[in-house]
Amino acid sequence: MPRIRKLPEFVANQIAAGEVVERPASIVKELLENSLDAGAGAIKVAIEQGGVKRIVVRDDGCGMAAEDLRLAVSRFATSKIESAQDLERVGTLGFRGEALASIASVARLSITSAMAPGGGARLAIAGGEEQGSGPAAHPQGTTVEVSDLFYNTPARRKFLKAQRTEAGHVSDVLRRLALAKPKVSFELRHGARVTERLGAAHELAGRVADVLPEQFLEQAAQVEAAAGDMRLFGWVGLPTYSRAQATEQFFFVNGRAVRDKLVGHAVRQAYRDVLFHGRHPVFALYLELDPAGIDVNVHPTKHEVRFRDSRSVHDFIFASLHRLLGDARPGDGAAPAPPPRRPLLVDAPRGGRQNAMSLARLVSEFEGRQPAVRETALAEDGDAPLGYALAQLHGVYVLSQNREGLVVVDMHAAHERITYEKLKADYEAGALIGQRLLVPVAFDVTPREAELAEAHAAALAAFGLVVERSGPQSLVVRQTPHLLADSDIEALARDLLAEIAEFGASDAIRARSQEVLASMACHRSLRANRALTVPEMNALLREMESTPNAGQCNHGRPTYLTQSLVEFDRLFLRGQ
Repeated sequence: MPRIRKLPEFVANQIAAGEVVERPASIVKELLENSLDAGAGAIKVAIEQGGVKRIVVRDDGCGMAAEDLRLAVSRFATSKIESAQDLERVGTLGFRGEALASIASVARLSITSAMAPGGGARLAIAGGEEQGSGPAAHPQGTTVEVSDLFYNTPARRKFLKAQRTEAGHVSDVLRRLALAKPKVSFELRHGARVTERLGAAHELAGRVADVLPEQFLEQAAQVEAAAGDMRLFGWVGLPTYSRAQATEQFFFVNGRAVRDKLVGHAVRQAYRDVLFHGRHPVFALYLELDPAGIDVNVHPTKHEVRFRDSRSVHDFIFASLHRLLGDARPGDGAAPAPPPRRPLLVDAPRGGRQNAMSLARLVSEFEGRQPAVRETALAEDGDAPLGYALAQLHGVYVLSQNREGLVVVDMHAAHERITYEKLKADYEAGALIGQRLLVPVAFDVTPREAELAEAHAAALAAFGLVVERSGPQSLVVRQTPHLLADSDIEALARDLLAEIAEFGASDAIRARSQEVLASMACHRSLRANRALTVPEMNALLREMESTPNAGQCNHGRPTYLTQSLVEFDRLFLRGQ
């Protein structure tokens, strides 16, 4: 084996650059973060050939002194921290002191900066070697120019994508940072064309409206929650406002854009039984907490953070979003947006005896709350967001009139959600009853999994699952929730342990139980071609107005859509 030796500084910088500089967007991110940390109020970015040929970032921040330029491009030199203790409360976007040195090792770099108008200095570096320096006129702030990316490492250049793709990644980085700093103006120019121009926003909502699609805020619920030293705010799209890809998801921790597994898991759980399968929610969420509660020194790209109390953060995010989505009722906000295309539900069998009993119950409850069931259209008081029934359409939809116009309700989807929420409430009241197994299920695990099962035995038992450690690397399941008695018990236990290992907790039992309840609700709900009386239709509407998540069924499909009189007037050219 060869003797151990110290790598040359150039090679060490190129290794570091491999972690920091993946593509042009990586450089833009690092330079934008430096500009924001310098207190910039306006930042302009210009790129050529997707950023491969040239990147220029200019800001009006505090600037740098001439004698600090050489230090700024050396590794582990920074103005943002001084001691190891500072890492425990990092309040800036950058702090590692690696970015400029890494960029300079794989591209041609020049920095021109001034701390006051009329003065300034410039430094040029190529491949880690200084090419020139001296005084340069420059307004207060800094301009960094990066050209010929990977000119000295052609093998890495081959991994870059087409110019349009790389330019798209640069735009994504700028938009993400613009959401983090709404009071800063941003401009992005690709060649001769301006592709992004975001003026400084007085309020966060203004910046969100500029960055996300214009209909987002109309189809979103505003979040404002606090617990201890944690605060969560922002906007989450309604379940019916979703995307095929997870491309419009923005999460910020103390102003830092992050992509975190724990956060993603908490958000997915909150949307679990209200989102159409295969779809992804849209959100712009901001979490604030004590800087001492997070570790940002996880990866050179700074995309990841580690929470010191990950369980509390996970539960806080989940509970806040789950409560917000569950509390939404028809009439509280925007009407559901049109869903992804789907086949029309045409289940031929008419509702059976159970369905009839369910509808009778709804009618009875409704009549018990009202002096008389209104069998006419909307009354003058307009106290019902979903209005009052007019008729049925093809045995599938209920047509209702409210003050704004027409409401169309998918009666199966609506009744399915009502039934599902009632089943969930009844089941939760039973405290997840367990069923003892005649033949316990034994299986082998890793020592780590055995320790987790032993440590969380009481918590698992509260969900109806009794797991005992029978050896250093073996477990035995003696009881399971009765709804899951026919499922794969070993697979369930392994999934639970995997979630506990990664997130500190697991909701798998409740999730699978709810899947069973959702299936039961689907079978118990109204089917197509079931003729309803007007009182039955009105009873369905009233139940929807008091049911959590009533805007969508258990599978995430919308339960109703609205068409205002204004929209009808436009369709029929009235008043034109």
